[in-house]
Amino acid sequence: MEFVLIALALVVAYALFEYRFRKPDEMIVRETGTGIGIRKGRLYPRHFSMVVPRTPHPLTQTIDAAAKGNLEIRVKLALTVAPSENNITALIRAGGWTGNTVAKAAEELQTLILGYLKGYTELLEMQDLSSDGIREHLLQRLREVPATLGLEIIALTIAAFDPVNPQIAEALRQREHARILDQAEALNQQARISAADARLKADEEIARMENILELRKYELKRAQFEKESELAAKRAEHELRLKHLQLDFDKAELRMLKENPELLLLTPQAARLAEASQSLKNAHTVVSLSPADGAPGAELLGLFQTMVQGALGAYRKRKEK
Repeated sequence: MEFVLIALALVVAYALFEYRFRKPDEMIVRETGTGIGIRKGRLYPRHFSMVVPRTPHPLTQTIDAAAKGNLEIRVKLALTVAPSENNITALIRAGGWTGNTVAKAAEELQTLILGYLKGYTELLEMQDLSSDGIREHLLQRLREVPATLGLEIIALTIAAFDPVNPQIAEALRQREHARILDQAEALNQQARISAADARLKADEEIARMENILELRKYELKRAQFEKESELAAKRAEHELRLKHLQLDFDKAELRMLKENPELLLLTPQAARLAEASQSLKNAHTVVSLSPADGAPGAELLGLFQTMVQGALGAYRKRKEK
């Protein structure tokens, strides 16, 4: 019984001494029959495994290179890498089976960057080099790093890019200053051209709208004139129709008076003549049909006398017939 307890105590002590709990930011690497693998469990034996941190590994690098014509330049860059879980074998091959395998693989990466950068700058003139161009070239060349070194490039930044010769650096700064001023002036001129073009388009649109407005006013005036002309024509036609009716009525009345002259005494004209004759100064002499009492009513009395005599004569002729 005591032997069992001692054995059990030894097993527990060995387990406490050998096994460890994996932290969330750690990757546990182990050797398998086919190569290198990653443990997925929380517990792992520390003497049969290697802990590789998953945290990003930052590093900075200053490289002295030369542009075309052997003009010296200095490039400072910042790089952040992390272990690639899909290429863990390449990481162990580059960094070794040690706890700082990522740092050793990063040193190999710095050597590659040095070669890539010098090979790129030696082919270009000083004025053709730029931070963006260097960064794009390095990112393109470092696409194979995960497969060769087992590292993933998280970030790459060109912190500084300057010629070593201060006179060349000053000349480049002046050139850049002039380029920026020229670019600003070009933008200002382009803005003026755009503003003038916008004003021209606005004036054309206003003129077009005013023309449309004038055409609509003309159309409204023409429509109003046509309506007024139509109303005037209808009014004239109506008045002409009334005049024709009045003319027909007058003809019928004259025909009736011609056939019946005695009706002349019943006409409004005869009544007005009689009334006018009664309003004369010596109206009692009208019975004698004598115009000797005054010249003012002589013509009126004569006209009335003629009308009465004509009516009586026509009546007698009709009676004799």
